[in-house]
Amino acid sequence: MSNVYRTPEERFADLPDFPFAPHYVELDGLRMHYLDEGRGEPLLLLHGEPTWSFLYRRMTPTLRGRFRCVAPDYIGFGRSDKWTDVGAYSVARHFTFLERFVAALDLHRITVVVQDWGGPLGLYYAIRHPERMARLVILNTGLLSGEGETLTPGLQSWREYVQRTPDLPIGLILKRAIGKRYELAPEVVAAYDAPFPTPESKAGARAFPAIIPTSPDAPGAAEMRETKAALAKWDKPTLVCFSDADPVFPPQVGEGLARLIPGARFTLIRGAGHFLQEEKGPEIAAEILRFVLD
Repeated sequence: MSNVYRTPEERFADLPDFPFAPHYVELDGLRMHYLDEGRGEPLLLLHGEPTWSFLYRRMTPTLRGRFRCVAPDYIGFGRSDKWTDVGAYSVARHFTFLERFVAALDLHRITVVVQDWGGPLGLYYAIRHPERMARLVILNTGLLSGEGETLTPGLQSWREYVQRTPDLPIGLILKRAIGKRYELAPEVVAAYDAPFPTPESKAGARAFPAIIPTSPDAPGAAEMRETKAALAKWDKPTLVCFSDADPVFPPQVGEGLARLIPGARFTLIRGAGHFLQEEKGPEIAAEILRFVLD
């Protein structure tokens, strides 16, 4: 079993625009953190790589008047405990912890919001537990199963960068990805860095790119095929929002998902890249409210 790192609490003091109280559940002796804001049906906000629940701070104020906003940090991210061995992380283990997290909170009538790795994890959860689901909201993500798919140049470059960079500069990665479209303040860059003060604390962030299924028999590939097959018969409301300037998951990927899922609505978010919750959080939150109220 890998050693476990727990980020010191003082790293999370005075984060900008993040007045939310921490909440924790314990699973297999590991502490898993989540935000829990508002009342109503649960809105399960799933982050991607290499972010954490801080990514949803610009959406939560708009949404918590209608929903109970629940935003977990995966094991290895945010305020959650972190295995220090890259090899400890797998799609299956992440999924098991997500499944047990939802069971621990006993969430029902869930609207799940997914982005990046939140997509494979959250959508697989949805198709395995449709009785708990109300709606899907799909932001920039993909369901790669290693069957004839080609990694986008942006995704391939990201995988190669992580392989050669053991001490990932998390905040700088966000800053570079967003570029000049939306200026990240230094304190925001520091907040994305906050959970990851040492190289060993970044094992989870380093692991994710390497476990993308790139062959049909890769771990997680069969689950993604199952997910796509189930989504082709999905009968609950679905909103697909992709940004217009993401080199990792361009709009065509989102359009493909919208075609796959019966009745899905597709919306293009203009002027945003991969981390669209950071760049266009209030706009996406308003889009979700329109979708729910229609």
